[in-house]
Amino acid sequence: MAVPLALAPMAGVSDLPYRLLARECGADITITEFTSSAGLSREVANSWLKLESDEREQPFIPQIFGGDVNEMVTTVEMLQGKADIIDLNFGCPAPKITKICAGAALMGQPDDLVAITEACINASDVPVTAKLRMGTGYMENNIAELAPRLEDAGVMRLCVHGRTLKQRYTGEADWGTIREVVEAVDIPVFANGDITDAQSAQACLEATQAAGLMIGRGAIGRPMIFNEIKSELGWCNSDAPWDSVDDFAIRSWCWNRYLELARETTGLQSKWLNRHAVAFTKGLPGAKNARKVIAKDRDTEAVASGIQNWLQEKSA
Repeated sequence: MAVPLALAPMAGVSDLPYRLLARECGADITITEFTSSAGLSREVANSWLKLESDEREQPFIPQIFGGDVNEMVTTVEMLQGKADIIDLNFGCPAPKITKICAGAALMGQPDDLVAITEACINASDVPVTAKLRMGTGYMENNIAELAPRLEDAGVMRLCVHGRTLKQRYTGEADWGTIREVVEAVDIPVFANGDITDAQSAQACLEATQAAGLMIGRGAIGRPMIFNEIKSELGWCNSDAPWDSVDDFAIRSWCWNRYLELARETTGLQSKWLNRHAVAFTKGLPGAKNARKVIAKDRDTEAVASGIQNWLQEKSA
């Protein structure tokens, strides 16, 4: 049975042109990279740049994080009229986030987490969703007990990454715990963690009975993963926009389309472009030579055309 596929919010990855590209490659839902409520509430330009959107991105879902309830509420209020849905990040394990008791660290303070969520929902006219982990890993996992409290608070949808804060991205995702969350609430639950292809997507669905799947690291440099999953599992609306089965040719199409979308929206931004250039070529034969293009010239147009030419030559 087909379920929605979502591109996970990832720092340095989920920029607007990449989100639009993922949509064209089969993603049903895209979410901005997680953005600090401290920066947004203070109207820091670089923070708001992360939340740029486009009429082709519907619904528009910005993800925010923070440990200060007033900053979170102020940000939610500022997003009214812009966002279709607002996603709260309680799952990021990055030390710079957790040291301010934000992201996944708030799972160790469940009452504070619920209070922030309730305040954000009360301040919002649009639906609020939340992304979490199983727990901190320094105490007993509490996601199965926390999820019903968030449902009662009015959260529209949950996404659960099957790892703890302590694990970060190591070990295997615990899909069994996600299944416990699915059974504990009536709202939709998306499963996240270790979904890298059609086979793992199907296995995750069978194990969790989730209402949707969120794909993070498996989609870095591989926006075509959404189409691949839908096509291989026989789901509808999975026609590929590229006309090739060659990996070089597919990545070349994706890279060219990313550049087009970037020029149409944010412009070529080096902080995103270089990260994507590495990711789009990773795993391909001769990828080291492609990375030399980035090291040789930091000019964005030079990097864009250098990777473009390298992929085109290899796919010829």
